[in-house]
Amino acid sequence: MTAQGFLLLLELVGVFAFALDGALTAMRSTHLDLFGVVALGIVTAVGGGIMRDVLLGELPPATFRTWYYLAIATGGALVAFWSHRLLARMARPIFVFDTVGLSLFAVTGAQLAVDAGADAGQAILLGGLTAVGGGTLRDVLVRKVPSILTGGLYAVPALLGAVVAVVGPLLGVSSGPAAFVGGVLCAALRTGGALRGWKAPRATLASPEDLD
Repeated sequence: MTAQGFLLLLELVGVFAFALDGALTAMRSTHLDLFGVVALGIVTAVGGGIMRDVLLGELPPATFRTWYYLAIATGGALVAFWSHRLLARMARPIFVFDTVGLSLFAVTGAQLAVDAGADAGQAILLGGLTAVGGGTLRDVLVRKVPSILTGGLYAVPALLGAVVAVVGPLLGVSSGPAAFVGGVLCAALRTGGALRGWKAPRATLASPEDLD
C-alpha cells in the first residue's frame, strides 16, 4: 500500500468514528429524528476535512470529489442510530469514538496538507483544524459550548499529534510510523486528560482588590 493509500485509509476510519460520535452526541444532547442524527454525524465526520481543503484551495473538497466520504459518514451515523441501545452499554462510547477520530484526523489532516504543498507550520495548524473542526460544528448545532473552549485537553493533543506527523518525515522517519506515533500521542494525552483531570491553562482574572 502506498503512503497516500495508507493516509486515505486512516482518514476513512476517522470519518466512520467521528460519524458515530456525532450521531451519538446528537441523540444524547437533543431529540432529533433520523435525518437530524445522520446530518449531525456527517457534519462531525467531514466538517473539518472540508475546511482544510477549502483553505488549501483543493476545490471542490475531497468529500465532494468521491462517493466514499459521504457514504462512510452516512453509514456510521446509521449504525449509531440503529445500535444506540447497544452502544450505550459500552463504557463511554462517545469519548472512545471522539478520541479515535481526533487522533486519526490530526495526523492525516497534517500529512495531507503537506502533500498539498503546505509548509510545516501551516500543515500542523490544518491538522488541528481537521481534527477539531467537525466536532466544533457539531457542538454549535446542538447548542453546546465547543469542546475546544472548555479547558479540557482537546485541541492541544490534536496539535501535538500533528506536530509529530509533520516533523517526523522531516527528520527522516517515514510517514506511516510518524502518523502512528502522532496518533498514539494524541490519544494518550486526550485519554490522560480525561482520566487525570488534566486541563489546558486558563487565564486567571484579577480580583478588584488586586487592581487597587
